[in-house]
Amino acid sequence: MLDPRPVFYVIGLLTVLLGLFMLPPMAVDLYDADPNWRSFALSSFVTVIVGAAVTLVCRQARRPGLSIHQIFLLTTLTWAVLPVFAAIPLMTGAPAASLADGVFEAMSGLTTTGSTVFAGLDYLPRGTLLWRGLLQWMGGVGIIVVALAFLPTMKVGGMQFFRSEGFDTLGKILPRAAEIALSISWIYLVLT
Repeated sequence: MLDPRPVFYVIGLLTVLLGLFMLPPMAVDLYDADPNWRSFALSSFVTVIVGAAVTLVCRQARRPGLSIHQIFLLTTLTWAVLPVFAAIPLMTGAPAASLADGVFEAMSGLTTTGSTVFAGLDYLPRGTLLWRGLLQWMGGVGIIVVALAFLPTMKVGGMQFFRSEGFDTLGKILPRAAEIALSISWIYLVLT
């Protein structure tokens, strides 16, 4: 039987991380004296609290590896849960998006597709623009870092993760994958 608790533990950690990424847009709006900062503060608080609660409830189920079924569940839930939380500041603040528009915008950012449903991007608060950019930034390097660095430390093969994302690779991931992922992350951080 599939034990979903280790998966929810990871989802909780990712949700907390997402909530912490909401703080820089809040700071930008606060600096600009834009009342939209409250939306990011509330969104960050809710996201971190929910993520921390899930992580704490599931922390006893941590184990060194995940099964292929758990990897598929993790992939599915990541794409289902994170965009919903990422949409909260877009729905509660400027531009006051609907649930569908907010989730679409968040999913577009996290998948780095670049699509948008917002008109008049030039007139949105700078914090919202930063949030859109951060979502795309997280999506741009996220799959590489997760697949090559974090999952192998949990004794989850990177090949399993790539298979769950639909990649059919015949070769092995390089032996020093975590080091490579860290190097890619630093390069990505410096260049962006």
